[in-house]
Amino acid sequence: MDVEDLAALWRERLSSWAIPPEILEKAAADPWGHNPARFAERIDRALAEPVRGPTMRRVAEALPDGGTILDVGAGTGAASLPLHRRLGEVVAVDPSPGMLAALCAKADQLGVKVTALKGSWPEVAPEAPVADVAVAAHVVYNVPDLAGFLRELDAHARRRVVLELTHRHPMSWLTPLWEHFHDVRRPVRPIAEDVVALAAALGFGVHVEERESPLERFGTLEELAAAACHRICLDPARAPEVAETAMSLGMWPVPRDRWVTIWWGMPGD
Repeated sequence: MDVEDLAALWRERLSSWAIPPEILEKAAADPWGHNPARFAERIDRALAEPVRGPTMRRVAEALPDGGTILDVGAGTGAASLPLHRRLGEVVAVDPSPGMLAALCAKADQLGVKVTALKGSWPEVAPEAPVADVAVAAHVVYNVPDLAGFLRELDAHARRRVVLELTHRHPMSWLTPLWEHFHDVRRPVRPIAEDVVALAAALGFGVHVEERESPLERFGTLEELAAAACHRICLDPARAPEVAETAMSLGMWPVPRDRWVTIWWGMPGD
């Protein structure tokens, strides 16, 4: 398949994850939203082990001393700030003001210069400078225009582009609960291989590495139940029922995800 076909297939598969309107209208809060406080915990863990796993290794080996990282979908900076001792600047792109504020506060503590761009990639790409390394960690499943996303990342990276993503859609763990509570069957695709195929079709010299997630998704069954109520648009008061159902369906403990690192650029590019 060519780039246009692969890009269209990605968009179609991603759109199939939309929540049915009649369910969405009953949600107490945005089921796709993220809590900056939870992401702040993630950056603290990342700072404790700054070059753990293939994603950080591939960013680190391409980053010159005093270099710049373009961190797209930056969250609180877990894919860039762990390299603060070598960083000259982070250009952080994120649609959430709360995430950017948390990242800037942590960067200030670490003595890292930040240029914060509020918005989504590639829409804000014209405002972003070229950096030594572009990284986008756990972002692509939110990106309908994946071809444009990848092209602009490549155009804004002097040395390397690094992506990190779960092997399957990050909400796949909820599939049994969607079926139980709403009689809704969730999709299987897209998956990481679809990103690899599109990046290769775009002409990038793609490398792929995979590992088990270093993070447990939830520390307790109660955390799982609260998160599930949020994600599948149930009243939070139903959390005990969700916890009981999750146990009966064999969903606890939640297996760790597989994380995939996709990168290109240097050496021999």
